Amino acid sequence: MSDDLQALQSETEAALSAAADLREWDAIRVGVLGRNGKLTALLRDLGKAAPEERRERGAALNRLKDALNTVIEVRKADLDAAELDRRLAAERIDPTLPPRPREVGLIHPISRTIEEIAAIFGAMGCTIIEGPDVESDWHNFTALNIPSWHPARADQDTFYLPAQGDQPPPVLRTQTSPVQIRTMLTQEPPIRVIVTGRTYRADHDATHSPMFHQCEGLIIDRGMTLGHLKGCLIDFLRTFFGIATLPVRFRSSYFPFTEPSMEVDIGWNRRTGELGGGGDWLEILGSGMVHPRVLANCGIDPREWQGFAWGMGVERITMLKHGMTDLRPFYESDLRWLRHYGFNPLAPTMLHEGV
Repeated sequence: MSDDLQALQSETEAALSAAADLREWDAIRVGVLGRNGKLTALLRDLGKAAPEERRERGAALNRLKDALNTVIEVRKADLDAAELDRRLAAERIDPTLPPRPREVGLIHPISRTIEEIAAIFGAMGCTIIEGPDVESDWHNFTALNIPSWHPARADQDTFYLPAQGDQPPPVLRTQTSPVQIRTMLTQEPPIRVIVTGRTYRADHDATHSPMFHQCEGLIIDRGMTLGHLKGCLIDFLRTFFGIATLPVRFRSSYFPFTEPSMEVDIGWNRRTGELGGGGDWLEILGSGMVHPRVLANCGIDPREWQGFAWGMGVERITMLKHGMTDLRPFYESDLRWLRHYGFNPLAPTMLHEGV
């Protein structure tokens, strides 16, 4: 190998050894093998050599090119390994260290509200039960005394699924009440249950969502009266909102599955949104005595057993309790919103503190 080729090899190997990172390595590679690199220039000038020298110098240049390609790739592998070691050292986690406070997982407000509801009604002797999201027409409407002409059955309100054979099409449940039907069909009275879960209706704006959560309760026993219903719901609302003197009002209403039926209002200030005062009333939930026809549909004798039921939107009472004005962020998975409204799972709640 001629002196100039030997010098080029030695110079390249020395530069590669001194390269500290892949950026410097790439500059050396381009400077030697690139379009305007030193070795490329020598190959380009090969045509100027005398015929008798061209073959020997061409072979020497090809051998040098192969040798330089080898040392360049070897050096690249070494730099890649060093970079990986550096990244692993920088990203190493010590599992013995305590977690950073900002990385503590938070409980979603809906989950916290469901926990509080379960705690309050659980203390009253209620059991938590669940049911399927896809329901039959009978469980969702007919058994609940909802007639065929009722607007709740309309396509614009209900998500219907493809029918199976001659049966009416199933639906995404529009309320959690079908679980009450399933409970009365499978359990003998007395019954004390609450149902929480997802429900579905074709509606979407700042205060409505096509998927939302409901909580319903059902108590069946001998001698149940409106007085029992009022006492149960007043205790719940005052405990949940943490206001011992919260005004609660019951208004007559209509639901197909209860008779008599009542809307329940709580006192609030329309101007400021403050709960518990201000002289205004805000509807919070629906309730009533279980309709005798619903009891009969489930094989329970209404002459012997009476019951009352209630239902509320979980998102609605969550928004009221925590001063939220828009329902949509509940489902947008925005970590900034969750960090603001989420709950530390290790922090005591008002219920744990005995309020």
